[in-house]
Amino acid sequence: MTKITAAEVNKLRQTTGAGMMDCKKALVEADGNFETAIEILRKKGQKVAANRADRESSEGVAMAKVNDTATRGVVVSLNCETDFVAKNDSYVALATRMSEIALNHDSLEAFLGADYDGMTVAEKLTEQTGVIGEKIEIGSFKVLEASFVGSYIHAGNKIATIVGLSANVDGAAVAARDVAMQAAAMDPIALDEHGVDAATIEKEIEIAKDQLRQEGKPEAMLDNIAKGKLNRFFKDNTLVNQDFIKDSKVCVADYVKSVNADLKVVSFARVALG
Repeated sequence: MTKITAAEVNKLRQTTGAGMMDCKKALVEADGNFETAIEILRKKGQKVAANRADRESSEGVAMAKVNDTATRGVVVSLNCETDFVAKNDSYVALATRMSEIALNHDSLEAFLGADYDGMTVAEKLTEQTGVIGEKIEIGSFKVLEASFVGSYIHAGNKIATIVGLSANVDGAAVAARDVAMQAAAMDPIALDEHGVDAATIEKEIEIAKDQLRQEGKPEAMLDNIAKGKLNRFFKDNTLVNQDFIKDSKVCVADYVKSVNADLKVVSFARVALG
């Protein structure tokens, strides 16, 4: 039997992130061959992944990443089963690396097929499922491009947002971060009223009418009053119409205009966990 040294075990552990005993067993099984031991650990990951495929993975880490020119951003979540794993520094580091790779791809499919140190991202997820012992997967992937993109990650890595502005002007970085923070805190359903789907609008009008009927309002008045309530719904639930969290006297759109008269919020994306 080939003698397995502590240094070899530690090297395999550093390479794969697997536990010491798992690394030693893999090296013994591989008769000391390092690459074969890695493959053994990967196969173990596939077995664990298959066994945990039906498990809930609602915890994890949400990350936001913007490119060097601040014209492209991505929000991505690396999901796991428990908050204990999500808080681990090595898991946060894995999510950070994943977000850096995700930034260069336009779709989840392309991202999962991208290179991660000689394997695909999808293969890395399977490997880490075996290493960690929990279901690990990409929960969300959203990318946007704009003249200026800013980001915000809420403390604890549970919420991440990116915001696109219409121009790269003085103050754009602060404005984009402020609006990204707004999106994280207030969870808008759309950028503005034009982004709210017809089904949601219809539902809100019917809710408003039912409330008005219960208050005894005449049927002939319901449409006009319901439209007023719908406008209030838009104000509360669409990003640019919401009261700005740092100054409730202005809406988000007006705050951005105070930075530059021609500046507008053109897009946003938000990912939340837990």
